[in-house]
Amino acid sequence: MATFPHTERRLHSREFVLKEATIVTADARIRCSIRNQHEHGAELRVGAQVAIPDGFTLIVPDDDAVYRAVVRWRRNERVGVQIFSNSMKG
Repeated sequence: MATFPHTERRLHSREFVLKEATIVTADARIRCSIRNQHEHGAELRVGAQVAIPDGFTLIVPDDDAVYRAVVRWRRNERVGVQIFSNSMKG
């Protein structure tokens, strides 16, 4: 059986990181970790049974930033988000 090289479908290369973050919704604060990140998105890790809404605010102390994020995919405890805008904390 022939094997083919992996084709990268991502538009932006990921930087592997390990950062603590907090997902903030209207009624909850959920701790998570960031496993990879790029200019337009990130992969978050949360508890497998934790309900994450489609849109939320993501606070990342290591970046000294607050991001608005929208979920693009979900796989068990992994959540891929697109970051539409960010602002530095004051």
